[in-house]
Amino acid sequence: RRSGQYTMNHDHSKKIPDGASFDRSGSQDSLDELSMDDYWKELENIHETRGNNHEERVALVVKEPDEGELEEEWLKEAGLSNLFGESSGDSLESVVFLSTLTRTQKAAVEKRIETVTQTMRKKNKQHQIPDVRDIFRLQNDSKGKVYDGSEPSTVRTKESENKNETHDGTKGSKFSLGTDEQKSLLEDMPSSDTDINLEISFAEQAANLKDSSAGKMYKGGGGDTLLPNFRLSKDKTGTTKIGDLAPQDMKKVYSLALIELTALYDILGTEFKQQKAVKIKTKDSGLFGVPLSLLLEQDQKKVPGTKIPLIFQKLIAQIEETTLETEGLLRIPGVATRVKGLCQELEAKFYEGTFNWENVKQHDAASLLKLFIRELPQPLLTVEYLKAFQDVQNLPTRKQQLQALNLLVILLPEANRDTLKVLLEFLQRVIDHRDKNKMTLKNVAMVMAPNLFTFHGFGSKIIEQSEFVMAAGTANVMRFMIQYQKLLWTIPKFIVNQVRKQNTESQKKELKKDKAMKKLLKKMAYDREKHEKQEKTPNDTDVPQGVIRVQAPHLSKVSMAIQLTEELKAGDIVARFLSQKSGNVQTLKKEEVFLYEIGGNIGERCLDDDTYMKDLYQLNPNAEWVIKPKQS
Repeated sequence: RRSGQYTMNHDHSKKIPDGASFDRSGSQDSLDELSMDDYWKELENIHETRGNNHEERVALVVKEPDEGELEEEWLKEAGLSNLFGESSGDSLESVVFLSTLTRTQKAAVEKRIETVTQTMRKKNKQHQIPDVRDIFRLQNDSKGKVYDGSEPSTVRTKESENKNETHDGTKGSKFSLGTDEQKSLLEDMPSSDTDINLEISFAEQAANLKDSSAGKMYKGGGGDTLLPNFRLSKDKTGTTKIGDLAPQDMKKVYSLALIELTALYDILGTEFKQQKAVKIKTKDSGLFGVPLSLLLEQDQKKVPGTKIPLIFQKLIAQIEETTLETEGLLRIPGVATRVKGLCQELEAKFYEGTFNWENVKQHDAASLLKLFIRELPQPLLTVEYLKAFQDVQNLPTRKQQLQALNLLVILLPEANRDTLKVLLEFLQRVIDHRDKNKMTLKNVAMVMAPNLFTFHGFGSKIIEQSEFVMAAGTANVMRFMIQYQKLLWTIPKFIVNQVRKQNTESQKKELKKDKAMKKLLKKMAYDREKHEKQEKTPNDTDVPQGVIRVQAPHLSKVSMAIQLTEELKAGDIVARFLSQKSGNVQTLKKEEVFLYEIGGNIGERCLDDDTYMKDLYQLNPNAEWVIKPKQS
C-alpha cells in the first residue's frame, strides 16, 4: 500500500450477481456499469485501517423491534404519542396538527395508528385504545367538515363541494388550495424532470403521477451518468432554508417531514423503517470515537457557540492549506502507521494546543478526516436514518430521490446536519479543482460513500451487504448529496405553509379555552378598531398596497415606514436602512443583517433577499418586521 499498489483479496465486482444487486429503474444513474475501483480500494483501505487498530471496539447493537414498537416510536417522533396509551384521551392538541395534514400524510398516520392499536389489543394493555377512525373523526365533527387535498388544511363539506371553504369557514385561504385548484395545479406542474415543485406535497405529487397517464415520467435519463440540472420553482414569498426558522417552528417542521417522508415511501412502495440503537458505553472525552454531541460540548468550552467539531474544522483547513489541486486528493490514502501515530498524538495534544500541524502531510490529513467520520460511535447520517438514506437509491425517479434526501436532511439532528453540510461544501470545493486533482464528482462520491455508509456498528453481515449489494447505489446517493446540497437544505414551502396553518389553528384553540379572555380581547379589538377609525386620515385609504413599519434596533435608522409595491423585495428594504449613515452606530455589512418576519402565523423567519414583500404581507398580515443580524 505504501508504494501505491493495492492488493485486492477478492474481485468484488465479479461477486455481484448480474441484474440482482442493481435492479433499479432506468432513471438510476448506472454507476455500476462504470469502474468501481475507487470504491473497492477505499473499502480495502478502511478494512486495513481497522485491522491495524488493536483496541477493542464494542459494536453498537441495533435492536430488532417488537411488533408495533416501530410504529409506536414513529408516532412519538412525529409528536403524536398522545393518540395512544395512557394520555390518549387528551388528543385535542393533536387534532390541530392532524387538521393540517395532506391526504397522503393522513393515510401514513392512519396506517401506523392502526398497527399500534391492533398490537395494544393483542397485548391487552390497560389503557384506552382509540379506534383510528375516531381519531380522524374528531376533526370532522364541526359542521361535518372533511379534509382533503395536497395542500394543508383544505376543508370542505358536501354542501360546499365547489366553494373552497376553509377550516375557519372563510372562503379561500392564504396557504391552502381547494380540491379543484389542487387538481389544476397538479396538472399544470412543470413536465420537465428538472423542475422541483416545493408548493405541493411530494407524496401527493407521487400519487398523482402514479394515477395519471404521465407514467412516462417514471423513466428519466437511462444510462446517462450526467445528473440533471435541478432547479427550484420561484417562490415570491421567499425560499426558506434550514436555520431560517425559530426552534418552535422547526420542531413542527421535523414532525411534518417525518410524516411526509413516510407517506412518500408508502406511495412508492418502499419500506421505511427507522433503526433503533441500544445505548452503549462510549468514550466520554477525546477526539476520535466520541459522540458528536459530547464532542461539541467539549469544543464549546473552548470556543463558545461552535456548531462544528473543532478537529473536523481543523482537518479540513489543513487539507486546504496546502492546495486542493493535489492529484488523487481524498483517494490516495496516507501511510497507515503514520496516520495511527498522528491520531494518538492528536488525542493527547490537540486541546492543549501543542500539536505540530507542520508535520501533517496532506494525504494523512485526508485519511484522518475520513477516520473521524468512520469512528463516530453512531454514523453521521444516524442509526435511525442510515438505511433510509441507502434506500433512496430504490425510488423510481431522480426527482423523488432528491425529494426524499431533502426530507432526510431535515430529519437529521442539528449537530449531524451542520457537520454534514460542512463536509459536503468541502467536497464540492475539491471537485471544483477536478482539472488538476483528477477528482470528479463520481470519483469523490466513490471514495466518500464507504466512509458514510459502511458503518462498523451494524456488524460484519450488514457491512458485507453494503459492499456487495449497495456499493453503486450508495455512491449514487453520495453524488446526489454533493451535487444538490443547496437544494437539500431548503424547507419545502408546503411544509412551511402547514406550520403556518398549525400556528393559526393553535391560536384559535387558545382563544376558545378562556371565554372571559376572548370576550375581553373582543372588546379590546372593538375599542382599537373604533380608535383607528377616528385616527385614520383620508390619505390612509389611498394606499392599496399597504404600509409596513420595519424596526432595525441595531442600525442608525431604528424604524421606517415602508410602502409596499409589487416589486419591493426584502433585500431592497435592508439596503435602504443600510444607506442611512451614522457615526454613532457600528457599521454592519449587507451580508451580516437580514429582514425577519416575526409573529402572526409564524414564530420567526429569516427572509432571503429575493422575497417579494407584498406577497409575504398578504400571507402574514399580522407579522412584525425586524432587521437584525442572523443568529449563529
